[in-house]
Amino acid sequence: MEPGATLSQLRKGVLEYCVLSLLRDGPRYSTELLRELANTGALATSQGTVYPLLARLRREELVTTDWSESPSGPPRRYYALTGTGRAALDDFTSVWVDFAAAVDRLISPHEDLDRRGR
Repeated sequence: MEPGATLSQLRKGVLEYCVLSLLRDGPRYSTELLRELANTGALATSQGTVYPLLARLRREELVTTDWSESPSGPPRRYYALTGTGRAALDDFTSVWVDFAAAVDRLISPHEDLDRRGR
C-alpha cells in the first residue's frame, strides 16, 4: 500500500472525531476547521472532504449550525457541538488512548528482542 493511501485510510477513521474535538471549546466555521486540521500536518484535508463530513454530522445531530455576520465578507456558517456530539466525542476519547497504545505496541520494535539481538 502506498504511504499516501495509508495516511488517507487513517485520516478517514479519525477525522470525524478530530472535527468534533475542534468544536469542543466553541463554534467554528468551516475554513477555520480546515486551517486547524492543516496545521496538524497529518490531518490536512480538502473542502471536498470536510463539507460532506460536516453535513453528515449535522444530519446525525452531532453538530448544529448558525449563520453569523462576518466582519470581512458574507455571513459565515458556524458549527457547534451538540450534547449528542459531545457524548460521541467522549466515547471516542475513552477508547482512543487504549486503542492507540495497542497499535503502538504492535508496530513498535520489541525492546526485549532488540536487547537479545534478534
